[in-house]
Amino acid sequence: MTSPSSDPAEYLGTLSDVEPLKRAWRNEKAAPEILRFEEQLINRVSEQIQLMEGTVDDFNEKGADPLTVSLYQMDVDRTQFLLRSYLRIRLQKIEMYMFHILKKTELYEKLSEQEKIFVQRSAEDIMKHLDESVLLHLPDNYRSILKQFTTSQEDEDDKEDGMVPEPPLDTFVVCKARDYIGPSEFQGNSNDSLTMDLPLEMERDDLSFIPYRRIQKLLEIGKVDLV
Repeated sequence: MTSPSSDPAEYLGTLSDVEPLKRAWRNEKAAPEILRFEEQLINRVSEQIQLMEGTVDDFNEKGADPLTVSLYQMDVDRTQFLLRSYLRIRLQKIEMYMFHILKKTELYEKLSEQEKIFVQRSAEDIMKHLDESVLLHLPDNYRSILKQFTTSQEDEDDKEDGMVPEPPLDTFVVCKARDYIGPSEFQGNSNDSLTMDLPLEMERDDLSFIPYRRIQKLLEIGKVDLV
């Protein structure tokens, strides 16, 4: 493999996705639900980390100034921390809401291919373990892992999955507008008590403390960021 260039200008080009990664990390950390996996960004960042590590190795081989090498290594460590933290936060949400994610196609499609495999296998393992250790010893109408109890087959089909935790979408979050947002763009209706303190509009860089549900779509299309 060709050794990466030690030209600082070229090296700085590898850092171009650090800010988008920070934004994805902040949004994922602050959002109560799992967001769409940033596949292209994560692939680019992973490649950039490899390039950055190659640059550090190249400097070490050439006997570069230790302070310069240390600064470059700090950039590598910072980017790796952000990437690992982003992925770890997503796994925590998947573990907490796996059955909810599996029954909601729109949420399941937000996962990466590896995350889809993980959530399917995790759910299968948990259901198998509970079946063998607990549920088989209970009366038939208490054997569902998703419902508290059922009294009939019709109940089993119609009753909501009361045992499945769902993300609290009415949690208040702090968001920052990336562009102008008009009154009609906020979700919700005027009769909803949660909309009483909604801003009528937001200018670029305005901050607002608002229920997540009201800016859910705005976050998805990139008109706001969470802070």
